[in-house]
Amino acid sequence: MDRNPFSEVELARRLAKLRTALIESDLEAAIIVSPENVFYFTGLDHWGYFAPHLLIVPLDRKPILVTRSMERVTIENQVKAAEFRGHSDSETAADIAARVLSELGLADKPIGLEYWTSGLSHGLALRLKAQTTAIWSDISGLVDTMRRVKSAEEQALMRRAAKVTDAAAAAAIEAISDGAAEQDVAAQCVAAMIRAGGHAPGFGPFIRPAARLGEEHTTWGDRNYRSGEPVFLELSGCVSRYHAPLGRLVRIGGISDADAAMAETTASAFDAVVAALKPGAKARDVYAAWQDVVDNAGLSHYRRHHCGYLVGAGQPPSWTGGNSVTGLRHDSDIEIEAGMSFHILSWLMGTGRGDDFISNTVLLTGSGAEVLTRTPTGPIVR
Repeated sequence: MDRNPFSEVELARRLAKLRTALIESDLEAAIIVSPENVFYFTGLDHWGYFAPHLLIVPLDRKPILVTRSMERVTIENQVKAAEFRGHSDSETAADIAARVLSELGLADKPIGLEYWTSGLSHGLALRLKAQTTAIWSDISGLVDTMRRVKSAEEQALMRRAAKVTDAAAAAAIEAISDGAAEQDVAAQCVAAMIRAGGHAPGFGPFIRPAARLGEEHTTWGDRNYRSGEPVFLELSGCVSRYHAPLGRLVRIGGISDADAAMAETTASAFDAVVAALKPGAKARDVYAAWQDVVDNAGLSHYRRHHCGYLVGAGQPPSWTGGNSVTGLRHDSDIEIEAGMSFHILSWLMGTGRGDDFISNTVLLTGSGAEVLTRTPTGPIVR
């Protein structure tokens, strides 16, 4: 993988934007703990995020990254935008972070901390607060909002990830047939992903028979695929933590007239979402465009929790960018901006009148919405 996927100018721009937001909130420092956000400011790409990483960002000096001492070599090789302070496994990241805050004269100052993230356990937060007299403020969502609009460097990574996605999807689809072992299909998919230049994705690939469709986040098992049973496929290539997911329904042996008709509706609804993705639109407007097609197809009883969500950088165990999902929901006021990227899902399963599903990664550029993943939508029959 790239030692650091971001230029020094890019990282400096992000830090400057964060510091401006801190000053506006009368804060003298921030501690960033979300793995995706630590990556965003440092470019640190490794599997060590299972342990806490605390990125201390003062207003007037270089950030300091606190995590386990054993990560020193990786951080020295990858990270130039922050100093490193390691802790032994007989102490915690909170212990070192508290000492760093004291050294910087920040132990009793107003500090922002990301409360709502999987990167900060309750115990670690209590330990940190017990060792300082800082005035703590919750800055959850601050950096996540900054990350919604992708820079040119990020967009380039997403385009590379989309090519990996398409290669992996093609291999999986080619391997699906009557009698094919679920493990063999998965092996072909993952091998193609790696050979295409992909890095380990945040999660997936999700490949499973329709009998297990409702198991939202499970993947291949030990069965063999059989004619007449559709295969659910949802996966994402990954390049330097950036993802470009897609989803398809692969049918073995044939397709019913009802499913073929539903596939036309699914495709039309997807196209409506792409057309509705314009700067200044609200997320609820985009969802309404999808729902209008569904309603006009005689499915006004059918509703979804969203028709897509923001996607980009993601750390295991997710490609959604953290432990929450920012969806294109019927009740969301999020404003659409150029540079945003989405995993758009047109899902019409369990309608009673046929089933189909397609999804793609879509990037909103200055010249309009662009579908990055190019795998044919089908219907796909093997």
